[in-house]
Amino acid sequence: MTPLQRLGPEALGLGMTSQRARDRMVERLQETGIRDLRVLAAMRQIPRHLFIDEALASRAYEDTALPIGCAQTISQPWVVARMTEALLEREPRRVLEIGTGSGYQAAVLSLLVDEVYTVERIDELLRQARRRFRKLGLPTIRSRHDDGNAGWAEHAPFDAVIVTAAAAALDPRLQAQVAPGGCLVAPVGGSGGQQLLRLVREESGFRQDVLGAVSFVPLLGGVL
Repeated sequence: MTPLQRLGPEALGLGMTSQRARDRMVERLQETGIRDLRVLAAMRQIPRHLFIDEALASRAYEDTALPIGCAQTISQPWVVARMTEALLEREPRRVLEIGTGSGYQAAVLSLLVDEVYTVERIDELLRQARRRFRKLGLPTIRSRHDDGNAGWAEHAPFDAVIVTAAAAALDPRLQAQVAPGGCLVAPVGGSGGQQLLRLVREESGFRQDVLGAVSFVPLLGGVL
């Protein structure tokens, strides 16, 4: 894993943003069924409070989604852990993320895989995320301002693709960028009900696993 011990005291946090707060978050994740020790270690290390507005920092380690501006949210820690755990079962080295958002999911992934490619359609959010990546010293993350529905074909195929917003159906362009034996993890469905799916690419096509009910903001097209 990338060592973060060189970070300044603002990354380590105090009180409700301290290492102890991260430890308690990880303990709760274990109690709710997260078993992959690699995922738990990464989330114990990444300072989630740096990925949200300072006014909400005291709530950073609650198991809840929080607003990050531009009508977007940072996913609750359990969702980040579950999606990451589902990806790691396929032992990926190169991962494509659709929807950078705050950058937290990409940061967690960067401690667990060799390369992270992340695409965000909202320029303001991407600029903030890039500053956080630099501050934390995470050089294996490559980011792009673009419509994530198209993926990042120039660097395909990927061992895994993770989508952090919900669409009514998966875009075939994203499925095409999954390497043989790789997987795609994404929430699918409308506001009335969404399921977290994992599609594993096999010789005969994609095998689909339903990982549970979730609630995500909608996946939109275009760039802002």
